[in-house]
Amino acid sequence: GDESRSRPLAEALCPPPSVLSGQVATGIVVAPDGHGGWRRRLARFIPIGPCGEAMPAVVTLVEPGDLSPTDEPLAETRPHGLEPAEPTSDELHERIRRFRRQAAGRYRIDRLLGDSPAMRLARARAELAAAGRANVLVVGPVGSGRRHTAHGIHYASDPPREGTLIPVDCAVLGVELIRSTVHALASNPLGTRAARSTLLLTDVDCLPGEVHSDVAAAISAKSFRLRVVATAAEPLIQLAARGGFSRALAALLSPIVIELPPLADRREDIPLLAQLFLEEINAESAKQRSGFAQDALDRLDAYHWPGNLDELASVVAQACEKAEGAEVRAADLPPRLRHAAEAAAHPRREEQTIQLDEFLGRIERELIERALAQAKGNKTKAAALLGLTRPRLY
Repeated sequence: GDESRSRPLAEALCPPPSVLSGQVATGIVVAPDGHGGWRRRLARFIPIGPCGEAMPAVVTLVEPGDLSPTDEPLAETRPHGLEPAEPTSDELHERIRRFRRQAAGRYRIDRLLGDSPAMRLARARAELAAAGRANVLVVGPVGSGRRHTAHGIHYASDPPREGTLIPVDCAVLGVELIRSTVHALASNPLGTRAARSTLLLTDVDCLPGEVHSDVAAAISAKSFRLRVVATAAEPLIQLAARGGFSRALAALLSPIVIELPPLADRREDIPLLAQLFLEEINAESAKQRSGFAQDALDRLDAYHWPGNLDELASVVAQACEKAEGAEVRAADLPPRLRHAAEAAAHPRREEQTIQLDEFLGRIERELIERALAQAKGNKTKAAALLGLTRPRLY
């Protein structure tokens, strides 16, 4: 069947991760109600047979009666009055599933998952972009999910998947090829599909200056009917203010700006994102992991993440491959995370420069004072002790 329909449904029926380690778990299963909505029911998942790398057999007992949209039965499974310091793998799993269900039909951008204020703002702007046809600029550091977000905005159009996505890599393509491409698109070669199609300008901040005016003229032409989604490392308006980009083109590309923060600036989202990547690997692999041990989460939190989301996804993939138990532990993570933690615990001493003249002057003064003290103030004798002439001593 259509993957856009079958995969979300399979995720909605997926058991909580703790089942992979042999525990009986309570969770929520979701299925379409036939009227464009969802039915939610409480279920108990009972693993059968040995648990290991492969998925065990699971018996699911579904309670009669639908839950209301506000019911959160996972919270009721905690001991009364006890609130864990960190969310469990099952709770992270439920939050991921709920986010995907809420996002279905609007946009499918998993990298916008997170509770940090910056990600809440990014999601709100992504919804605004998905609801209309205004040009969009996606800003963020390398590895933050700029291209993934840009693709998600295109496929979130209403109706979805009707138009064509036309990618143009501004950091790779030459001046003439970029110029000819935008001129061809301005002549409306896509016909009626143009109104639902998207021109994706990746790394538009690397666009050669010789074609800034050509691209601006093509986009602003009446015959140009495509929506433009661009990605950049920083807002183009700021870049233009420093003289590094055309002000006219920056204004055309920036009606909606979605800023994706570095992962190190939203560390509260790391457990959720790590669980997301782990469950994506589970869906494609015979090896099944339930989540992360606390020592692994601590090490993920301590790392500085220069590669942002892409690096986190790579780290989770390596750890899942190495892990032997149901949980990923700190020892399963790549060595560079341990090395970074050790380096942070033992920072290098700041090197101090030596002022040679000042240093030698202090030694010379000390030696002269010692010689004078030994000679009881006799300068001729002190000079002899130092191997100097009397005038040199003076």
